Amino acid sequence: MRATELQWHPITRLVLFLTMINRAVSMKGQGTESSLLCMGVGMAMLCGSAFAANEAKPLVQGYAAQRVVEKMDRGVIAIPAAEGKVHVGWRLLSGDPKDVGFNVYRRLLGESRVTRLTREPISKTTDFIDEKTPRAKCEYLVAAVVDGQERPLSPASSVDPSAAFTSYLSIKLNGNHMFQKLAIADLDGDGRYDYVIKNPNSNVDPYSKYWRKSSGTYHLEAYNADGKFLWRYDLGWAIEQGIWYSPFVVYDLDGDGKAEVALKTGEGDPRDSDGRVRSGPEYVSVLDGMSGTEKAKILWPDREGFRDYNYYCRNQMAVAYLDGKTPALLVQRGTYTFIKLYAYEFHDGKLRELWHWVSNDEKPNWNGQGAHCLRAADIDGDGRDEVALGSGVIDDNGTGLWCTGLGHPDHVYIGDLDPLRPGTEIYYGLERAQKAGNGMCMVDAATGRILWGIKRPTRHVHGQGLVADLDPRYPGCETYSADTDPKKKFAWSLLHDCKGNVISEENLGGFAPRAAYWDASTQRTIINGKGALTELDGPKRPLNVPLKTEGTVVGVADILGDWREEIITTLPGEMRIYTTTIPARDRRLCLMQDPFYRADISTASQGYYQIPTPKVLPGFEK
Repeated sequence: MRATELQWHPITRLVLFLTMINRAVSMKGQGTESSLLCMGVGMAMLCGSAFAANEAKPLVQGYAAQRVVEKMDRGVIAIPAAEGKVHVGWRLLSGDPKDVGFNVYRRLLGESRVTRLTREPISKTTDFIDEKTPRAKCEYLVAAVVDGQERPLSPASSVDPSAAFTSYLSIKLNGNHMFQKLAIADLDGDGRYDYVIKNPNSNVDPYSKYWRKSSGTYHLEAYNADGKFLWRYDLGWAIEQGIWYSPFVVYDLDGDGKAEVALKTGEGDPRDSDGRVRSGPEYVSVLDGMSGTEKAKILWPDREGFRDYNYYCRNQMAVAYLDGKTPALLVQRGTYTFIKLYAYEFHDGKLRELWHWVSNDEKPNWNGQGAHCLRAADIDGDGRDEVALGSGVIDDNGTGLWCTGLGHPDHVYIGDLDPLRPGTEIYYGLERAQKAGNGMCMVDAATGRILWGIKRPTRHVHGQGLVADLDPRYPGCETYSADTDPKKKFAWSLLHDCKGNVISEENLGGFAPRAAYWDASTQRTIINGKGALTELDGPKRPLNVPLKTEGTVVGVADILGDWREEIITTLPGEMRIYTTTIPARDRRLCLMQDPFYRADISTASQGYYQIPTPKVLPGFEK
């Protein structure tokens, strides 16, 4: 949907105009910027225009003739299970025929002869329990069976069945550090996911009351799927040790089958005497994924137009298919006030600007509508990704599509959150105080129309929140957010169903609980702050098959085995990848092939971390 195409019935425009004017009056205590924004949006609606008043820019035409997609192998993973058994899982891929089956094979490590373990091809699930293991190191392989014909064997996954039941893989780091952020992508093109981490696990916020002098510099480190250390890149003193100074994403930007590393970089040591970086050149750099060497760079959006250090030191990145085929790199500066957003194509070793957008271009301006995450998804069904920068959405051509005018959100979740209605939805938890309500709300993703919102005022809805299908009693996603008290401590929380009905006021894990598809159900399991897994069916209760993770959770993603997710944690000198050994009841496509889910994974290495959201919820496939 182009911004200039959005039309409103005259009566609808009048109602919306009066609503926005009423909101403008109610927001007097929040500053003139918010009040004027709402009044201006109301006037735009009354006049019959879309939320965005700019003329549409040309459609993006990237280099790709067809959509750039990742090569994916079977993702076979064998893990010791209880009582000396081995659980084997593998991927169902989008190219597999509907009636595909799978045979599972085992061979002793170092031998060539394989033993088939399945009497008939497995067609109900994509996992298998080997109950009669050889108690010696061995390998498991999987072969697809189509129309009675067996396809070639998959790459092998090795395991020691005699090892203790741990349910995780361990990658030893090149040092005893912990890491703050994790990117997941295929660096070498072999169809397996590799890892780029940012360490140490420390954070400096630009806000004056939180800022402190960086004690050192950040490093990026790359490891392949087997845990082999590949390279280290020192971001240097030009990049302070905080997430808002140091965004990076890892993705196959040029379509060669191997992911690049895109990041914000600087030069030398431009720190002032107090330790802040207020000057010096800043760049968008693209590194080779296998070596860490620089392949291209271009200037980062500059500091001009920003009022002070706190505002211009907030930077984010994402990947979007703006033409539906070519992965474009999104680069953003600003969140709380002025915002600049640039889109680049990386091709033939060069970065080319596709478009740029600034919040002052919109009439009225969209200043202060940015979020603590940057999201991209095809929210209007035109085959091209739009960009959700927060309370406003930028169309694929770099033109404002719509804006709620509610101000800065802390968390933003996009997907078919309510599968009972057509289209997709966006859920917001708003940091900006909302005296008139809607501090926790859901909107129609294509238009920004508020579907429901809480009626009580909020002070500062904080953190990453949680949106997931948690409770089997309610269809679709449940939404969880928490508000703060005057001391910015936890005050209260609400869990809503996808229709906006409050179903619980239980604290599910503070401001940022995590969850993962873990057991055999289509509901996600909550990971509490102590690493234990709990399920929701009314009150929280322990998981039937107990597991306690160790370390700090830095990611949740479907990177191995069947469609259920892995939980990635950081410990001193170690990355752990927890994977389920619970037998499945059915099978689903690998979640990484859902474009909404994959886009969320690509931005998980920067900004506030939120668990990825598939467009199509498991259990609601058509």
